[in-house]
Amino acid sequence: MRVVLDTGILIAALITTDTPPALIYQAWRKKRFELITSDWQLDEFRRVSRYSKLRRFLKPGEAGNLVNGLRLQATVLEVLPTVDLSPDPDDNPVLAMAKASQAQYLVTGDKRDLLALGTIGGTHIVTARQFVDALGI
Repeated sequence: MRVVLDTGILIAALITTDTPPALIYQAWRKKRFELITSDWQLDEFRRVSRYSKLRRFLKPGEAGNLVNGLRLQATVLEVLPTVDLSPDPDDNPVLAMAKASQAQYLVTGDKRDLLALGTIGGTHIVTARQFVDALGI
């Protein structure tokens, strides 16, 4: 099963423990699903993880380890198709990752824009809790 995690889910997985994002990250590390990412998302993650409001929650080493782990163990897309489906243009690269990989799930906390879409193609756009339930964790 191919899965795209929104960058916010990856950030939350590092900040919290025993929450749906952390459980999803642990399930991926145990090879319960194939994680799809992209060069675009890795760049975004690096940028977001350096925000001053996150510095007290995120250690730079943890963020770096996550990026290195994604590079080594996730499927990293280098080129993304052009997608214009979200009311928020900043969300379109995440949708492009789902489209390019034909992911079964896109996991996000973005209620207003991404979750409101419901599905794109064959990709179900779900919350972290819904995906944890789908995994049976």
